[in-house]
Amino acid sequence: MAMKPSLQLRVGTQLTMTPQLQQAIALLQLSTLDLRQEIQQALESNPMLELDEAYGEQDVADAPEDQWASEIPDELTVDSEWSDTYQDFASSPGTGSAEGPDFDRNASGQSLHDHLRWQLAMTDLDERERLIAESLIDAVDGNGYLNGGLDDIGEGLREAGLNGLKQTDIEQVLLRLQQFEPTGVFARDLRECLMLQLGTFSDDTPLLPQAKRLVRQFLEALGANDRKLLKRRLRLDDIQLDTVIELVRNLDPRPGQAFDDSRSDYVIPDLIAYHREDGWHIELNPDALPKMRIQPDYAAMIKRADKSEDNTFMKQHLQEARWLLKSLSSRNDTLLRVGSEIMARQMEFLEHGEEAMKPLVLADIAQKVDMHESTISRVTTQKFIHTPRGVFELKYFFSSHVGNDGGDLHSSTAIRARIKKLISDEPPRKPLSDNKLVQALADDGIQVARRTVAKYREAMGIPPSSERKRLS
Repeated sequence: MAMKPSLQLRVGTQLTMTPQLQQAIALLQLSTLDLRQEIQQALESNPMLELDEAYGEQDVADAPEDQWASEIPDELTVDSEWSDTYQDFASSPGTGSAEGPDFDRNASGQSLHDHLRWQLAMTDLDERERLIAESLIDAVDGNGYLNGGLDDIGEGLREAGLNGLKQTDIEQVLLRLQQFEPTGVFARDLRECLMLQLGTFSDDTPLLPQAKRLVRQFLEALGANDRKLLKRRLRLDDIQLDTVIELVRNLDPRPGQAFDDSRSDYVIPDLIAYHREDGWHIELNPDALPKMRIQPDYAAMIKRADKSEDNTFMKQHLQEARWLLKSLSSRNDTLLRVGSEIMARQMEFLEHGEEAMKPLVLADIAQKVDMHESTISRVTTQKFIHTPRGVFELKYFFSSHVGNDGGDLHSSTAIRARIKKLISDEPPRKPLSDNKLVQALADDGIQVARRTVAKYREAMGIPPSSERKRLS
């Protein structure tokens, strides 16, 4: 019996990573210092842009409108879901564990390992999975690669008392960690690193299957510039091969190097928090970025209807300038929305300090502002807010929660601050042991385990009571 041909309609949604959307997301990830460099490069390379005292969409509106300019939407989406960005991974991070690993976050920058541990603290894993994840993070080198085989990591975990551990257990956790930023981290070799990055591209990216096959099978031929072999095996002509090679060479073979372990004391706050009679206010720092506009004289020249080469050149640069201004405006709007919601949750910190910090995870803010957790992670990394209590990275206001039998939740940051205060007020000749600290916290309604107190004390660089007594 012959099958009749039929037409089936499938309805679905998918994020198309256009170059403009990639630009918007890239700008969102940049720190203010890095973004300043990008803006300076744009000013030098694009004649349609110039510095101006006024900044905003009014500058874009002043430029002449043509039909081709209508391609820019009124609102540029910079939000993306983990499954949009990492298509090979179906799960998404959760809301953190009851006693996840924590660490002091420095407002002057962070190392790659700090960034990975922060993402781990915001990820929903059980205690066994978290121990595996911490070992994998420790094995990441400065380039972002996994240093050592999974067999060695598994052997070390088994020696540490993780009984019954299987290779598949480690591989499953590794798959979760390979969704962390920067994209390509936790790869075991160059091929896997590039494949992880290609996995973030939309399926409709031109020649993406050929690029993936090149990385999987023909990296050596690419290194030897054997174009004849590549064209034959990938079945591409010269123009198509150039496109594939450019796509691969634009990937980052060392994603971990974007993070610097050295600490710089100089940061530029993106947001400012201040208090007035009617309450607290959050606003963008007007001096954070140079202000740009469309060059009016050049823009006026584009009104000509001819299709000369010069006019086409200017139209292209005008379109790029419009997209850049729109992307910057979208970045500012997103940053202000997220920053305002974070500070609304941490208002008591502004009033009373660290001891009043509330537990907060990515999902809390993502749900409130209707964005995905990966977007919140991008927005809060290397973005700073100036408050009357100092300058803080937005990530500082996130911390895992510690609960007690009564159902109350306490921020690990607040618990650390309370421990620090108890130790600072202790009698020099009778310093508080970890057990005494546990009891003092319990008197304040905070139920934590002794090992948690010891972990937080060590993270703050405070020696045990026996050493503190000798130092007194």
